[in-house]
Amino acid sequence: MVLKVIIIVLFITVVISLFGGLRFLIKDLGDSQRRLFNSLGVRITLAAMLLGTIIYGAYTGQITSKAPWDRQLHPEATMPMPQAPNPADD
Repeated sequence: MVLKVIIIVLFITVVISLFGGLRFLIKDLGDSQRRLFNSLGVRITLAAMLLGTIIYGAYTGQITSKAPWDRQLHPEATMPMPQAPNPADD
């Protein structure tokens, strides 16, 4: 649970950094290039931390996939479909 909270917080901070860079690009009257590159560096660092956290969670099994196309990778997670009775067997 803690890992999921960390991932959400990192994602939100990446989005905030993205909008901060946009603000520096559009409205900044000072040294916009320096601030823009600093914002880019922060965003790249946060994205690398986010990616590392997701990989760590998948590797340790704390984050699992429940996607329908992932059933081939985890057949133990699928439930067999019940067979409908065939009227010809009666």
